[in-house]
Amino acid sequence: MAVENCSVMTDFILLGLTGRKDVQQGLFVFFLLVYAITMIANLGMILLIKLDSRLHTPMYYFLSNLSFCDVCYSSTVSPKMLAGFLSEQKKIPYNSCAIQLYFFGAFADVECLMLAVMAYDRYAAICNPLLYTMAMSRRICIQLVALAYIVGFVDSAIHTGCTFRLAFCNSNIINHFFCDIPPLLSLSSSDTSINEIVMFTFIGCVVGCSVITVLLSYTYIIMTILRMNSAEGRRKAFSTCASHLTAVAIFHGTLLFMYFRPSSSYSMDTDKMASVFYTVVIPMLNPLIYSLRNKDVKGALKKIIST
Repeated sequence: MAVENCSVMTDFILLGLTGRKDVQQGLFVFFLLVYAITMIANLGMILLIKLDSRLHTPMYYFLSNLSFCDVCYSSTVSPKMLAGFLSEQKKIPYNSCAIQLYFFGAFADVECLMLAVMAYDRYAAICNPLLYTMAMSRRICIQLVALAYIVGFVDSAIHTGCTFRLAFCNSNIINHFFCDIPPLLSLSSSDTSINEIVMFTFIGCVVGCSVITVLLSYTYIIMTILRMNSAEGRRKAFSTCASHLTAVAIFHGTLLFMYFRPSSSYSMDTDKMASVFYTVVIPMLNPLIYSLRNKDVKGALKKIIST
């Protein structure tokens, strides 16, 4: 009977952020505003980089790809979440849940790796300026971005396949606002130990490689900056790196909290709040962090506004 029940399951029910109807309309307005800012800021960043020739450098090429990732993985989650605030029907088809998990995981991985690529770019620019043009040629930049996308989409395919091979016989109610791995594992009636091993291993490899690349890059960067004779040169170098370090710390800190804890310590209400941060808030913050601390971006924006 359990197998029969599993075979006819066609959808899940997403409980969303809260069941309180008195606050759902207010949350809808707030998150709609956040999503609109995310779209405008990230698409604006991509357009600005494309239009201003002074921003046609490897650093801004990677930044435009980071903005594209933010647009994609925020759009994978936010529209369904917003619809859930206004709709009594909170169903998501089984296949749509798998698609949402796949694309969210893929673009989250790509973003993680893109932050590592940007750290390496800053290392090459500050520590080996004479070889920078060769080390970060257009061909190498395209290859690094392509590698990030390949790894991200393959890794997400593994997680999605492993998650949706499980049986969901006991319930189809997901205590979350989108289809993510931890709430689906807690819902499954199957043994999820293999899934947890896969999750720790593969996500650990992606996040671990990213974190190690960032730490090594910035260790060498800081050592190089401290050896600079010019105080102005040190200030400019630190300023260039500060925005990237801020984005890295926020993103990786949240990922580590979400995915690198034993399943026994999961609290879905806590996890939902953390998930809001990295699915909705971080994609909005990234373009703001990079633009507010970046003279080149602010200068390009003023130039376009004045024309």
